Amino acid sequence: MPSDCVAEHSSTERAVPSRALPRAWVAMLALCAAASVSNVYFAQPLLEPLAREFALSDAWAGGIIGATQAGCALALALVVPLGDRWPRKPLLLVQLVLLTLALLAVALAEVRWWLLLGMFSVGLLGTAMTQGLIACAAALAQSTERGRVVGAVQGGVVIGVLLARAVAGWIADAAGWRAVYTVSAGLSAAMLFMLWRSLPAPPTALSPMRYAALLRSMWQLLLTERVLQVRGLIGLLMFAAFNVFWSAMAIALSAPPYALSPAGIGAFGLVGAIGALAAARAGHLADRGWAQTATGVALGLLLLAWWPLGLGLQHLAWLIAGLILLDLGGQAVHVLNQSLIFRLQPEAHSRLVGAYMLFYAAGSGLGAMASTAVYASAGWSGVCVLGAVLSLAALAFWAATAAWTRGQAR
Repeated sequence: MPSDCVAEHSSTERAVPSRALPRAWVAMLALCAAASVSNVYFAQPLLEPLAREFALSDAWAGGIIGATQAGCALALALVVPLGDRWPRKPLLLVQLVLLTLALLAVALAEVRWWLLLGMFSVGLLGTAMTQGLIACAAALAQSTERGRVVGAVQGGVVIGVLLARAVAGWIADAAGWRAVYTVSAGLSAAMLFMLWRSLPAPPTALSPMRYAALLRSMWQLLLTERVLQVRGLIGLLMFAAFNVFWSAMAIALSAPPYALSPAGIGAFGLVGAIGALAAARAGHLADRGWAQTATGVALGLLLLAWWPLGLGLQHLAWLIAGLILLDLGGQAVHVLNQSLIFRLQPEAHSRLVGAYMLFYAAGSGLGAMASTAVYASAGWSGVCVLGAVLSLAALAFWAATAAWTRGQAR
């Protein structure tokens, strides 16, 4: 079992695992990542009971999601980079303690401002934990297996996102919305004990930079690392297309001809897990030097997905087929992007994942805003055209940069 959660570095090769990371280790990291990220998405199916209990207007109810997403963005810019400066194990454990307290604060909230502050804290700490675990997984893995390990942990993240909405709805139906956060706080406490007992010793090689310099260096990575720029822009377009679908899906499925309940919509979202789990295998292709070709295939699947999705209101089978293709293509691109980015500067894993995920945040936000606006004016067909255009743009950008990046992908 690895003795140190530390990035590869020429002066600290002895800290890198000398054999493949055990499957139990990979499963533990994936499980923890799934539990951490799910906290960010619990509120989405709970807006109606939250608005009713706290007498919130539509604007205030939307502020619950806004506060959570603001916490996510702040975590990527200011907290995630700390993994390159502070020992990862103490940092993750402190974040997990604070996340447990934030979840309890939400469960016990009696006034709207306390609720919003709790949601902001959950978004910040849940995101910091999730990305910290991915960076830790990349650091623990050998270079020859990093794509596989990152893909497996990223698969856990996707499952956490997909399960969060459905699980939150089931628990809330049975015991109320406060039980969702109480149960999650208990799970976080159990995860704290597991990581305390099982996570490797703190790393021995850390960046000597002060915090302000560390943050500046993350922006320098964005300005100087061309692979990060190219893969980040591909990720931005992919995430925008991805969220075009997910932002409009609930509206479309709640209307005729399907008129699904919120619980039914949440359960339908689980169909995407089929494609997401298959996409986790894309890391193997990166390890074998096929990341560039696999990216083109994955982006082709992302574009192809909009054809059955466009027919989705005629028959549910088309919608299911399109959703599987969308998740397969999108998540494969995400895994391949991360696999290549983590090769750049092994001592900067946390800053690299934080910088890359800023593209994710921008793409997700732009896709969500554009989707709802287009749906209001052009309906589901307009949404699918928008998604196809964004997917085509991602594929064209990949093709335009393929000649330069082919050597970097091997």
